Amino acid sequence: PEGFLNEVHVVIHTLSLNPEVDADIAAMIGVSAALSVSGIPFSGPIGAARVGYINGQYVLNPGQTARKDSQMDLVVAGTEAAVLMVESEAQQLSEEIMLGGVVFGHEQANIAINAIHELVREAGKPVWDWQPAAKDEAFIAKVKGLAEEKLRAVYQIRSKQARTQALREANASVMAALKDSGEPFEGGKVNDLLFEIEAKIVRSQILEGEPRIDGRDTRTVRPIEIRNSVLPRTHGSALFTRGETQALVITTLGTERDAQRIDALAGEYEDRFLFHYNMPPFATGEVGRMGSTKRREIGHGRLAKRALVAVLPSKEEFPYTVRVVSEITESNGSSSMASVCGGCLSMMDAGVPMKAHVAGIAMGLIKEGNRFAVLTDILGDEDHLGDMDFKVAGTTNGITALQMDIKIQGITKEIMQVALAQAKEARMHILGKMQEAMGEAKAEVSSFAPRLTTLKINPEKIRDVIGKGGAVIRGLQEETGT
Repeated sequence: PEGFLNEVHVVIHTLSLNPEVDADIAAMIGVSAALSVSGIPFSGPIGAARVGYINGQYVLNPGQTARKDSQMDLVVAGTEAAVLMVESEAQQLSEEIMLGGVVFGHEQANIAINAIHELVREAGKPVWDWQPAAKDEAFIAKVKGLAEEKLRAVYQIRSKQARTQALREANASVMAALKDSGEPFEGGKVNDLLFEIEAKIVRSQILEGEPRIDGRDTRTVRPIEIRNSVLPRTHGSALFTRGETQALVITTLGTERDAQRIDALAGEYEDRFLFHYNMPPFATGEVGRMGSTKRREIGHGRLAKRALVAVLPSKEEFPYTVRVVSEITESNGSSSMASVCGGCLSMMDAGVPMKAHVAGIAMGLIKEGNRFAVLTDILGDEDHLGDMDFKVAGTTNGITALQMDIKIQGITKEIMQVALAQAKEARMHILGKMQEAMGEAKAEVSSFAPRLTTLKINPEKIRDVIGKGGAVIRGLQEETGT
């Protein structure tokens, strides 16, 4: 709950694994159960479920074998009353089928929630009678009086850089005024109060029908610019810009030997499609450490990869290993979806015969009571100040990836329907821009890319290809560098 500052450390150990069943759903339910029996303040329990879609039917928690025939791999988690998280990839399914999967998964997740309630009754520790610290209403009113008008003026500035600078100056002036008053205060608490005031200003403006932070209405996508083949020496490249978010995406083609070999819990496997996402600190005008890949970068890369997998050619059609790298050069909201768009265009530029164009869009939500507004193509500030981050990627035929993070309870099926419909409208707009920039994949791969030729050899002649002691085949490998 808000105001609970004690550190909580939950450790998950996978001690035994059925290769047919991923440990992720069991882990989420286990964490929920552990928190519930601990007695600490917790607005749970939550349940989780995996949903497949096979032969027109939703399937609960399909195993690895069944998932090969499934058109959907969707994970949903939530409380008894509300969905809190959705993560999915799909084979170009409609909004109605995807929403049905979310509703089905949420209903089935309640089975786990009921079991946790029973566990708590039998083994739960005494509930911690924790209460948040009392609020200093007089101090809150004082900060509000010093800051509100300044912050309202800040959020009339449409440029992110100018707005960020004005926000720093407004916050600094409030701190200086408090210091001059001689009243003791904690800087961290003042910053929290300032954030709350910012949120109320932005949220109320949107719900009242006023322009958003950058002047748009709730349905408008920021201006889009696309450049293909921007890097002359790479196998394929694209520069995708949407507003103040830009992704430079590069595709490299390799042979079967370049496939990534992964030693997972369920066993070893090879992956011939790699997607890597990098966002350096300068993309948001910050100074920061640049080292190993961070959790956020891994997650964004996986989301973009899921969005594109459905439209990749088969190994028989295109035997290359494909590596896509998205370098975020500037970011003000939804860089992962810019990576999806740029990734699709970059692969087409490299000559990968994609089945269709894929575009992605990030949606937001502002909700107060029964009033709500769904926002198309959210900014970074709207993500921080809003109630939902809802990312949808797909083709003209349907959805290929879906990710939903919800910060509040009370998101209804009707709100999700509105969000999906609005996201489809935006996706079609972006797909139109992408098709204008590049109608189809290049007919030939780059002259710098490896050339793969498949020959069928008569089984009776194989020994001649190998040669005595492997001399012939070794010579071919040395000559061709393969």
